[in-house]
Amino acid sequence: MASLKALKVRIGSVKSTQKITKAMKMVAAAKLRRAQEAAVAGRPYAERLEAVMASLASKVSVSESSPKLLAGTGKDQTHLIIIATSERGLAGAFNSNIVRAARRKAEELEAAGKTVKFYVAGKKGRVIKRFFPNQIAADHEMSHIKTVAFADARAIADDVIARFEAGAFDIAHLFYARFQSALVQEPTGRQIIPVAIDLNAAPVSDGGAAVEYEPDEETILAELLPRNVAIQLFRALLENAASEQGSRMTAMDNATRNAGDMINRLTIQYNRSRQAAITTELVEIISGAEALK
Repeated sequence: MASLKALKVRIGSVKSTQKITKAMKMVAAAKLRRAQEAAVAGRPYAERLEAVMASLASKVSVSESSPKLLAGTGKDQTHLIIIATSERGLAGAFNSNIVRAARRKAEELEAAGKTVKFYVAGKKGRVIKRFFPNQIAADHEMSHIKTVAFADARAIADDVIARFEAGAFDIAHLFYARFQSALVQEPTGRQIIPVAIDLNAAPVSDGGAAVEYEPDEETILAELLPRNVAIQLFRALLENAASEQGSRMTAMDNATRNAGDMINRLTIQYNRSRQAAITTELVEIISGAEALK
C-alpha cells in the first residue's frame, strides 16, 4: 500500500493536472465559437461555386482542349492523398480519425493496383509515415498559422496544382474533418483534382432568364477551376479549425471529469490509510499501557 506522503503527493499532482485540463477546455470553448462561425459561413460560398461550375461544365464538351483540372490527365494510376490535420495534439481522436480515413483510402487504392502518394498539411498528419514511409510527396509547414486565412489555402492549392500540371499525379483526394458539433466531427474525403462535378445535381437557378457567358464557358472554367481548388482547401482548413477546438473541448472536459474521479478515489484511499495508521498507533498505546499494569 502506498504511504500517506506518496498518496498526498499524487493527489496534489492530479489536482494540478485537473486545473490545466479545465483551463484548456475553457480556451477551446472560447476559440470554438469563432471557428464554428467561420466554418459555417464558408460553406455556402464553396457549395455555390461548385454548383456554378457544374452549370458551366454541363454546357461544354470535355475534350483534350478542355482545362486540365476538368478533363484530367486521361489516366488514374497515380493518386495524391492530401491529409489536412492540426499542428497540436490533445484533441481527442480528431487527428487520428482523419489519418485513419486517409490510410483506409490508400489501402483500397493500392489493392486496386494504383500508386499512392501523400501530401501532409499539418504536423499531426505526419504519423502516416509509419505506414507509408517512402510515399510522402510533400510536408507543408503550417506551424506559423494562428488564424486560417484564404492565403494559406491558396499556397497549398498553388503547390498541388503545380505538381499536377508537372505530371506528378493523376487524381488528388482531400481528407479533413467536417464539423457537425462539439461532440461530432466527421472524417471526410473528396476528390478535388480533377474536379468531380455532379452533372446530375440540381442546376443553378437563373430565375428563368436566358444566360449568355462572356467570355465563353471554357475560358470562365479555366479561371474558376484553380480558384475552386483553393476554396475547397480553405473550406477544409476552416472545418478542421472548428473540429479541432470542438474535439479538444470535449477531450479536456472528459479529462477534467476523470481527474475529479481519480482525486475522489485517492482521497478515500488516503483517508482509509490515515485511519488505519491512527488505529494502529492507538492499539500500540493501549497495549503498552496495559503491559505496564
